[in-house]
Amino acid sequence: MKKTVALHTLGCKLNFSETTSIGRLLENDGFEKKDFDEVADVYVINTCSVTDNADKECRQLVRRIQRKAPEAMVVITGCYAQLKPKEIAAIPGVNLVLGAAEKFNIAAHLKELSKNDAGKICSCDIEDVNTFTASHSLKERTRIFLKVQDGCDYNCSFCTIPLARGKSRSESIENVLKNVEEIASGGAKEIVLTGINLGDFGKGFIGGKKHEENFADLVMQLDALPFIDRFRISSIEPNLLGNELIEFISNSKKFMPHFHIPLQSGSNKILAAMRRRYKRELYAEKVGLIKAMMPHACIGADVIVGFPGETDEDFAETALFLQQLDISYLHVFTYSERDHTQALEIKTIVPLSVRHERNKILRNLSYTKMQAFTEQHIGQTRKVLFESVNKNGMMEGYTDNYIKISTPYHAAWENEIVDWII
Repeated sequence: MKKTVALHTLGCKLNFSETTSIGRLLENDGFEKKDFDEVADVYVINTCSVTDNADKECRQLVRRIQRKAPEAMVVITGCYAQLKPKEIAAIPGVNLVLGAAEKFNIAAHLKELSKNDAGKICSCDIEDVNTFTASHSLKERTRIFLKVQDGCDYNCSFCTIPLARGKSRSESIENVLKNVEEIASGGAKEIVLTGINLGDFGKGFIGGKKHEENFADLVMQLDALPFIDRFRISSIEPNLLGNELIEFISNSKKFMPHFHIPLQSGSNKILAAMRRRYKRELYAEKVGLIKAMMPHACIGADVIVGFPGETDEDFAETALFLQQLDISYLHVFTYSERDHTQALEIKTIVPLSVRHERNKILRNLSYTKMQAFTEQHIGQTRKVLFESVNKNGMMEGYTDNYIKISTPYHAAWENEIVDWII
């Protein structure tokens, strides 16, 4: 009988694309995929470590596996595995910990693993991680996440990503185009470009050769492809979002009018303490330019609340800035202390209760903004790609400008782009 494997992802879209690639590698090696809620021979958890909750969730999942399938082998990989391998290896029930350089060699490691192994670590220093492995979520859904960049050369004071992912490096445009053609051959209609710092696409060495490419080059070449209908940019830093790129997307029929631009704070004082590479004025300039060229565009922002030293006045400044910005939604993160980050040196700590209250305020603002953005489009006809069916028999999809649409299931609309009156 084939051995079975179940996989689970914690964290970002990039992690999701890597998990599905790991799953395909294991299927090619003879494993049969199971749902994570089913009993399997091997469980693989691809972890995030942006917040404490991700660490806690990983531990909870391991305990759940132990209760459900005590004879199964448990493999932990991802950012948490690279940052704290010894901590994970000490969790009862964990058999193997794979760092950033080893996660795509999982099939070889499993051949040498037995249930008697406990807390085996296969990792290396993050400085030694300098390869790029393409990954995408082929056959998993209509909207495919395609990794084109990895790692980060920034040193934001709150972030452990450079420690977990290594230096910025990316795929060549030539290989991205090949991957897109393969994805399109499977029937996918939309590709979401993902990376840790997408705007830095082109940095790093691939095959011993330095890239002479950039993100704008990639976008323009993808836009010319005949065999895919839609592209989205998952997230791009405001200082790397060039005005020429905004103008190009405004005239594109393939790149969707949807931008996700991390902000983190509306206070220049806090942005400086975070070691971000822009001020709020630049952010407002980018939003203004997008809306001038694409009034219908959806713009999302990441915001961190409760960063050390964030006073009531600083938060009020952020909240007012966000309220006045013509953006559509927020992803709100509560600051959590991370080992080996410079933010730990800032001694003015915001109480947890205050952090949670600020999070609630901005989540409410996000809801209000998305409602207002949707209402602006009522009566308009926009193109919706229907992509999934939920348990209640409803199918869901997104307009070109990221308004979520739910409707009773209609087989003819599945994986189709439909003109829809909002």
